[in-house]
Amino acid sequence: MALTRDFKETVNARVQKDSQFTIALLDEAIFLFLNGEPETARLILRDIVNATVGFEQLAIETSKPSKSLHRMLSAKGNPTMDNLTAILNVLRKKLNIDINVQTTVISS
Repeated sequence: MALTRDFKETVNARVQKDSQFTIALLDEAIFLFLNGEPETARLILRDIVNATVGFEQLAIETSKPSKSLHRMLSAKGNPTMDNLTAILNVLRKKLNIDINVQTTVISS
């Protein structure tokens, strides 16, 4: 039986090599938050944090305990908007990107 690479290792390696992939993941997380799928969005953010800044550095930069950040970005986490904004700001700075949200009006 062939050994396969763990999914988290694959995402981590891809984030390290491909900044456009990382930006697309962040964009997807924001899209999911805005469209009613916060559980998946938090898990994507957790993967991005693990692959980039790390939870210990995120704790320093947000002045939040690392354990609290882990809980916030779990499937059952419930970060406040202030905490979510702080996390996104650290990721923006680390990835050197601006976040622009575009809206589309859907008429019925």
